[in-house]
Amino acid sequence: MAVGLSGFAFGVTSAGGGLTLLQTCALSLLVFTGASQFALVGALAAGGSPFTAAAGAFFLGVRNAFYGLRLSQLLALPRAVRPFAAQWVIDETTAVALGQPTRRAARLGFVVTGLTLYVLWNLTTLLGALGAEAIGDTDAWGLDAAGPAVFLALLAPMLKSGTERAVAALAVLLGLGLLPVLPAGVPVLLAALAAPVVLWADGRRKGQEDTR
Repeated sequence: MAVGLSGFAFGVTSAGGGLTLLQTCALSLLVFTGASQFALVGALAAGGSPFTAAAGAFFLGVRNAFYGLRLSQLLALPRAVRPFAAQWVIDETTAVALGQPTRRAARLGFVVTGLTLYVLWNLTTLLGALGAEAIGDTDAWGLDAAGPAVFLALLAPMLKSGTERAVAALAVLLGLGLLPVLPAGVPVLLAALAAPVVLWADGRRKGQEDTR
C-alpha cells in the first residue's frame, strides 16, 4: 500500500511537471527506483537541464548497485537470470531477501516482492498520471509537494544516529543555500558532499579522542 501511494504520487508529480503519459510510464517501467524518478522529474520541472536531472537520478540509484553485490552472493541466481533480476534490486526487495533464514526463502521473498511491487508501481504510476490530467493544474492543488513529502517519509525513520542526522542537516543547508545561485538539479548533486564531510569530521574527532 505504501509503495502504491508513492507510485500514484510519482505519476501525479511527473504529469504535473510536464512529462507526457508515455514518458511517465516509461520511467516506471524502465527505471523502477522511486527516489531516482522523483529526482529526475523534480529537476526537470524546476527548469534543470536533462543532463543535471539525469545525473542526480543516477547518483541516487547508485545504492542499488551495492545492494546487487550483496544479493548476488545471497541469491546465487543463474547467470542467464541475473540481468532480469537486476531490474528488481530496490530497497524493499533487498530488505525482504536479507531478512530470510535460508537461500530458498530469500529467493522466494525477492521474487514475490519484486513482482508485486513492479506491477503495483507501474499501475499506480499510470493512475496517478491519468488523475493529474483529469484534475488539470496540479500546482493549484499543491501536488508538487508530493515528491518532497515522499522523500521525507522515507528518510526520517533512517536518521537514528547523530552522524546520520548531521549529514541530513548539512545536506539540507547545502541544497537550500545553493538553490538560488546554481541551475536546477545541481544543488542536489553538491548536497551529497555532506556525507564525506561529516564522516571525515567524525573520524577526525574520534581519532583525537583515542590519542588522549
